[in-house]
Amino acid sequence: MIPNRPPDGRLRAYAQFITAIFYYFMAGALARRGAQGLASEQWAPLVDQAMLVFLLLAGYAGLGFMLNRQTHPISEQGLPRRQGWPGEIGIGLAIGWTIALVCVVAMAVAGGIHIGLSLGVSSWGWLIADALFYALGTLVEEIAFRGYGFQRFCRAVGPFGAALGFAALYAFLQAFLYGSNHASLAVSFILSLLLSIAYLRTRALWVSWGLNFGWKASRALIFGLTVSGANGHSPIVQGTPMGPLWLTGGGFGVDGTWFAFILLLAALPVVYRATRELDFRYNAPEIIAAGVAVDLDAAARRQHEAAMGPAEPAPPVLVQILPIITPPPAPTFDAKPETPAQISGNKSE
Repeated sequence: MIPNRPPDGRLRAYAQFITAIFYYFMAGALARRGAQGLASEQWAPLVDQAMLVFLLLAGYAGLGFMLNRQTHPISEQGLPRRQGWPGEIGIGLAIGWTIALVCVVAMAVAGGIHIGLSLGVSSWGWLIADALFYALGTLVEEIAFRGYGFQRFCRAVGPFGAALGFAALYAFLQAFLYGSNHASLAVSFILSLLLSIAYLRTRALWVSWGLNFGWKASRALIFGLTVSGANGHSPIVQGTPMGPLWLTGGGFGVDGTWFAFILLLAALPVVYRATRELDFRYNAPEIIAAGVAVDLDAAARRQHEAAMGPAEPAPPVLVQILPIITPPPAPTFDAKPETPAQISGNKSE
């Protein structure tokens, strides 16, 4: 049974978008305070991200259920357990990893990267914790900037306006990071736009989550580079680039370079091409029943008759009830007929 959903006007959707943004900041404050009280300084960032993921998922699911009568609010946030979803994450990972690798190769060729290694047993354990931190951190960004609030804003202003609006909001928030500059604002804007396109093409967060994780975590965990001004997230590898500032970004990392902006801009058609099949599968128009049964075959037949005229009736079919009796063949006589003289002679005898 399909539940009766409330009217979904643009003004109502905009009010729900404002509610979602307000809840995001409130959940962030609660998660930080809770992490400080529950974990030590070393584990606080990981606990903070884990709590924030839970608060966002639970809060937005509650909003979707109460305000929009969503029957599967977690899936409708962009996290459906549909067929092939791990492969969608793989598509995003491949694209994000490739962009990061091009940046690293360019830095290595232009000036070089000084690499330091720490291969202790404890370092490998912290590497797993840091990988989990980036997985949760990028998931927080996807839920907050491509989840319920983004979907409500799409209903209010349209997909294109929502993508631009959330890109501007993401760039505005990134501007408060220490060391940000004009290039970092441009990179944040185009990155958010790229991730929003990945969501709109697939109607899920799997590709955008994989892309976001691949772009950030690969630079931090594999190459030991600074990501948006934060370093020290790789206990195994510590990388110090020695190339020009326009290529390395200095203390802020490649997130503050125009080179990264050009690469992310060039990735727009790549994402568009890579999600072509998913767009065809999940962006087809949906027919929502309104309580009236619709016979599509009968509707098509009426449309055809209106255009071509009614079809001529078929000739009646003869039904055989009794078996067909074939008459016996007429007898044949080989003797020649008698003449009148012979007939009179026979009579005299």
